[in-house]
Amino acid sequence: MQFNSWAEFWAMGGYGFYVWLSFGIAALVMTGIICQSWLAHKQLIRHIAAEQKRKERIRMAAQAAQASSPNSDRSV
Repeated sequence: MQFNSWAEFWAMGGYGFYVWLSFGIAALVMTGIICQSWLAHKQLIRHIAAEQKRKERIRMAAQAAQASSPNSDRSV
């Protein structure tokens, strides 16, 4: 489809409001999906980092507990 002027292009043969509204809504939805995905990714990265720190604290506490009781390996 060829338009003779920019005004005709924006009017889209009388359907410009519906055409541009649908483009705008589609762009808004896609932007929302991208933002939601990005935020979910950041939250997942934070969750994984917190889980790794928690596991490291548990490991260090277990090592400290084992080191503080020297007779724990001997049976009575």
